[in-house]
Amino acid sequence: MANNTSRFLVLGGTGSIGYAFTQELLQHQEQVTLLVRNKQKAQKLFGAQPALQLIEGDAQDVDLLQHLGAEATHIFHGINYPYEKWQNNMERVTQNVIEAAAINKSTIFFPGNIYNFGLIDVITEETPVNPTTKKGAIRVKLERMLQQASEQDTCKVINLRLPDFWGPNVVNEGITPIFKGALAGKPMPWLYRNDIPHQLVYTPDAARVYYELAKLPQLQPYAVYNFAGEVVPSIKQWQAQIAAVAGTVATYKLYPGWLFKVMGVFSPGMREISEMGYLWQHTLLLNDKKLYCALPGFRLTPMPQAIEETLGWHRGQ
Repeated sequence: MANNTSRFLVLGGTGSIGYAFTQELLQHQEQVTLLVRNKQKAQKLFGAQPALQLIEGDAQDVDLLQHLGAEATHIFHGINYPYEKWQNNMERVTQNVIEAAAINKSTIFFPGNIYNFGLIDVITEETPVNPTTKKGAIRVKLERMLQQASEQDTCKVINLRLPDFWGPNVVNEGITPIFKGALAGKPMPWLYRNDIPHQLVYTPDAARVYYELAKLPQLQPYAVYNFAGEVVPSIKQWQAQIAAVAGTVATYKLYPGWLFKVMGVFSPGMREISEMGYLWQHTLLLNDKKLYCALPGFRLTPMPQAIEETLGWHRGQ
């Protein structure tokens, strides 16, 4: 796909999915501009690369985003805030992205999730939304904003819905302690239940899916795909596999639901986690048959390789 006409603007490029997508683009010699709040952090993550331009600033800066949007054919919307800061911030920044994309009728890549659907066994692209949490309602609103903009011919949108993700530079409080624990031979934590099947996606795989979808002719202005990644039999079994690759003995730590309720009295962040507890108490599965019809040759990174690459990244930190 690398050519003189594609120019990618990545927002949230030092975050989990944005980092993986930026690496994917750079592997294909694409021209990439990263808007980052911390240029030093980005330089440390990516090093000096001729196809990469780093701009320090904030996606809430409308003028700056429009200036960068005027140069872009594709905009990756990887902006995320802490749970307790989603309200208003996520809607406002998404509107900014839409307005920046409108300049060239650019394609917006949006990392969707499963919050829109509440507690349900299987999610297809046609499953009606039914949010049961504040954050689920916000996600529905963001997707409606993007869909409306695309239907008004303002931009195009590829919304890739993803389950929990992991991989290099995924440094959230759910995933990092597992890999650090495995490397140090310490207990590997999880929330609520570690004995039921759970769906996980390796971020470099998600990045490859975005890149492959970008190469296809987009027939609809608003395209939605689920990407299921892989279902592990249980988080405990997955953690045991990680420890085995790390060469340590697996031990486990489970945080019970009541803990988040109690801590939520004092901490907004913990209160938000408590509200989302159903995601870790039950198995929710994305069905991604539509994606594999569009990308029949796509193959996941083998789990042992993905684990080794992630452990290697953490060792390097």
